[in-house]
Amino acid sequence: MPSHSPKVVLSIAGFDPSSGAGITADIKTIAAHECYAVTCLTAVTVQTTTGVNQVCPEPAERVTATLEALAGDMPIAAVRIGMLGSAAVASAVANFLAGRGLANVVLDPVLRSSSGTPLIDERGLLVLKDGLLPLAAVVTPNIEEAAALTGLAVENQDGMRAAARGLHALGARNVVVTGGHLSPATDILSCMTAEGFKTYEFSGPQLATTSTHGTGCAFASALACNLALGCQIELAVKLAKEYVAGAMAAAYSLGRGRGPLNHLFGMGKTSGM
Repeated sequence: MPSHSPKVVLSIAGFDPSSGAGITADIKTIAAHECYAVTCLTAVTVQTTTGVNQVCPEPAERVTATLEALAGDMPIAAVRIGMLGSAAVASAVANFLAGRGLANVVLDPVLRSSSGTPLIDERGLLVLKDGLLPLAAVVTPNIEEAAALTGLAVENQDGMRAAARGLHALGARNVVVTGGHLSPATDILSCMTAEGFKTYEFSGPQLATTSTHGTGCAFASALACNLALGCQIELAVKLAKEYVAGAMAAAYSLGRGRGPLNHLFGMGKTSGM
């Protein structure tokens, strides 16, 4: 028998039937970090590696009931918030977090799919900005999401830093703007401290692969796991970036579009602890 229970990480996200992103991908990522995944479904999608065809949000009441039941049953060490699907669901998640005060909340502001399908409405975007950003320990937008949230042009590292400051102004404590398509692939971590802003850069090679479906989900979930395992934020970001790079490099050739990562490529070797 194991000598201790694993850290519990809660994924609040949508269902991707191709398992490249969303809740099923989160479960794999969390397992790879030797944590235990519990989940709350926000929406069901019809999608494959080629794109999203339908989005069907869950009733907000069911989301609230699920979250309250899970929080009453297990100690939640970290939370990964992904696709929300509607303003009602976003409000339900914000109200739950405000009432529980959970630590290590990682907000991955999923606004549209990689194929361009909107995954939250305009009212939901406002709830995300006004209600969820201030509750998150870390916000992890990609360049396009950072631009949409701040209204700034984000095309390079200077734009990423400016967008991070804009997200701080909206209430975000720590921000990681991911720039996987830059050369070299660079993520910017910006932390708001008592002494002012601290900024860190994490660079890596740009991998020649089409297996990029769900990279944002994998990064945010890996980051949540590393925080749950006790890593400081700089190390947690570094390990999450390394995990995604490894999962991309080890990816299978699956699907006709952007293929999934190999989330389980390094079972037992990705926590850094």
